[in-house]
Amino acid sequence: MKKILPALVAAVGLLALTAAPSLAQEWPQRGTIRMIVPYPAGGGTDVVARIVAKFLAERLQQTIIVENRGGANGQVGLQALKQSPPDGYTMAMTSDSPMTVNPWVYKSIPYDPMKDFIHVTSVIRLPSLLAVHPSLPVHNVAELIALAKSKPGSLSYASAGVGNFSHLEAELFSQAAGVTMVHVPYKGTGPSAMGMIGGEVQLGFNNVSTLWPYVKAGKLVALAVMEPKRMPELPDVPTIAETIPGFDMAPWVGIILPSGVPKPIVDRLTKEILAVMSDSAAVKLFTDQQLVVMTLPGEQFTALIKKDSDKWEKVVKTAGIKME
Repeated sequence: MKKILPALVAAVGLLALTAAPSLAQEWPQRGTIRMIVPYPAGGGTDVVARIVAKFLAERLQQTIIVENRGGANGQVGLQALKQSPPDGYTMAMTSDSPMTVNPWVYKSIPYDPMKDFIHVTSVIRLPSLLAVHPSLPVHNVAELIALAKSKPGSLSYASAGVGNFSHLEAELFSQAAGVTMVHVPYKGTGPSAMGMIGGEVQLGFNNVSTLWPYVKAGKLVALAVMEPKRMPELPDVPTIAETIPGFDMAPWVGIILPSGVPKPIVDRLTKEILAVMSDSAAVKLFTDQQLVVMTLPGEQFTALIKKDSDKWEKVVKTAGIKME
């Protein structure tokens, strides 16, 4: 027996060493992959997920089902991911809010963004635009700040809801510019844009893809994008950073897995997603919708999540934003 045990231990160890590489080669082989989107169908995150799923399915030669699990600002979908088997057959395409904002605006959430998930890679930045109603007598960010300072609390801005990126962007801007504005929350990005167009509010922050058609139609005036540099597609629209140095904010979308997925599978998935995001056909689909490809895999993605979480903790606590 004493001779058999060492041999058995050695055999098990050898089996473990040989099993790890084979995991990546064998995955995926046993059926459909689920890609959870923690929002209803039709939103920005859902659009990104369906494009990525299409190209990823072709590369993996497997069926990928996009499963919309909306609710509680992404909490329902990410809780479902956390509770999924860590076998690589369930992943999530999430925006930043459930990972970086929810911990600060809710009393408690059913997951830990840093411990319960593997951060595979970011895939997209969603550039935002600051726009105003044509009746507002400002033509640039500096004039807007000056007007807001001369009449504290007289300007109102639209958001897609309390805690939404459009709300947080406005709070971040207000704090950076030293101004006070009135928040008017709507139920979604579409309704908030309608509120701006109808003159119910004077300004707002929203996705470029949402607001730009109204700018082209003359119903809104674009003041600035919230990117670090001017967008090649909109070279005449300045950045807020040109007026407030260092100002940079845009929601991102990325892929996460439940903790415990074997590293070979994570590495294979990362490799395939990065290949999708460098595919010219996929890039064109994103570019056509004013979406910017941004791939930060592994530790870089984790660092981004931590950085943004720290940023929103300060903004949320300063503004006193709370959600039930």
